[in-house]
Amino acid sequence: MEININCDLGEKSKHHSNKYDPDLLEIVNSANIACGYHAGDEQTMNQVIEISKRNGVSIGAHPSFNDPENFGRERMNLSSSEIRKLIRDQYEILQKIALSHGDKVSHIKPHGALNNMACEDIELSTTLAKAIHEIDKDLIYLVPTGSKMEVAAKKLNMKIACEIFADRNYEDDGNLVSRKKPHALITDPDEAKKHVLKMVKNQALNCHSGKQIPCEIDSVCIHGDNLSSLATAKSIKDNLIENKLDLKPLNKMEKFIK
Repeated sequence: MEININCDLGEKSKHHSNKYDPDLLEIVNSANIACGYHAGDEQTMNQVIEISKRNGVSIGAHPSFNDPENFGRERMNLSSSEIRKLIRDQYEILQKIALSHGDKVSHIKPHGALNNMACEDIELSTTLAKAIHEIDKDLIYLVPTGSKMEVAAKKLNMKIACEIFADRNYEDDGNLVSRKKPHALITDPDEAKKHVLKMVKNQALNCHSGKQIPCEIDSVCIHGDNLSSLATAKSIKDNLIENKLDLKPLNKMEKFIK
């Protein structure tokens, strides 16, 4: 069984360090790269692409609201034409740099508030799906499993990769537990690796209550902004390999190259 590990990278800003990016790029299969709107700059994009290429990691754009002050985490109400431009402009920024390295952007994963809003809003998720589909029908769209983003993308028959979060608990409706609640995050590496393996093997979300929600799972999103989360990421990868899962970059997974 194939599975992918992805991570948000190149997010250097006053809110976030990119110190562990080189370490993470030895763990992950696919990198979601900040395009300068919520974090990162030309230097960080070049760095992540260069190391990704060396490690056989596929690269994706991680577009956001143009709000570096709030790291793209504040909700904004934009028109559909503004959203389409937002996605295309950030894709083109990263694609230009990727091409200079002899590589190309093969997937897109929205960031922060833009992603959260689209998970809940079918109109916004449809606008995003259409924008990505118009750029290139071969782009893989990385979306949270069970979200309205998945629903909208399926209507356009897009290449969809559904992701789960390695270090987050889920509510009974399939949404992530709010970060305001004490049990939102899974910080124990041993617990996280069991949590991920169970979800991937069962193709179902583990809710905090014990409920299981069947879903499609192609990718596991990890975070590594400190030493403990880096250890968790490594533990998750090693456990998946030990349990005979075949780790692949998104653009090398069989479902996307048929």
